[in-house]
Amino acid sequence: MKDTYHSINKPSPEVLFKDRNSKFFGYAFPIKTEAEANRYLEDLRAQHHKARHWCYAWQIGKEEHQYRANDDGEPSNSAGMPIYGQIQSFDVTNILIVVVRYFGGVKLGVGGLINAYKTAAQMALEASDIVKRTIDEVFILKFDYPEMNKVMQVIKKNNLNIINQKLEIDCKIYISVRKKDAESIFSKFDNTYKVEINKLED
Repeated sequence: MKDTYHSINKPSPEVLFKDRNSKFFGYAFPIKTEAEANRYLEDLRAQHHKARHWCYAWQIGKEEHQYRANDDGEPSNSAGMPIYGQIQSFDVTNILIVVVRYFGGVKLGVGGLINAYKTAAQMALEASDIVKRTIDEVFILKFDYPEMNKVMQVIKKNNLNIINQKLEIDCKIYISVRKKDAESIFSKFDNTYKVEINKLED
C-alpha cells in the first residue's frame, strides 16, 4: 500500500531562464487548495506587473489528484502542460509552479516555448526542498477521565501522534496514524474497554 507522497515545505527561491531576450522567472509554492494557488498568482501578477504571461500548473491531493494547467495567452499546450509535466516528473503534489514571462521581442515558436517553460519549471523544482511525507488517518478517542492513565500508556507505548486533545470529565484525544498502520489501531485499545475509538472522515 502506498502511503507516502512528496511535496515542498516552503516556496522555492526565484529562478531565471533566458532565451533570445525573453526572461522566464520560475517559482514553486506549497499549496493545499486552489484558493491558495490563486493568492500566490495574484501576488506574482502584482510583483511582475510589466510581464506578458503568468503561466502555471498545480496539483493537489495525496492519493486522488486534482490538477490544472494554464497557458495564460501562450499558444495552446506550450506552457501550462510542460510545467505540469515537471510536476509529474518530480512526483510532487500539493504544489503550484508559476513561470512568469517577459517577452524579449523575438518569437520563440511553440518548440522554444515548450522548452523554456519546461526548463524554468524544472529549475524551480530543483531549487525546492522536496520532502517525503506519510499519508495519515486521524482517529478520535473518547473516554472518561479515570481512564486517562491507561490511554496515555497505550499512546506512549505505540508512539502515537497526538494532534489535539480535550481533557475534561469527558475526554477526547485526536491521534494521527500512518495509513498502513491504521487498521491495527483498534486492537491497540482492546484492553482499554472504556475507550471509544472512531476514524475521523475527511
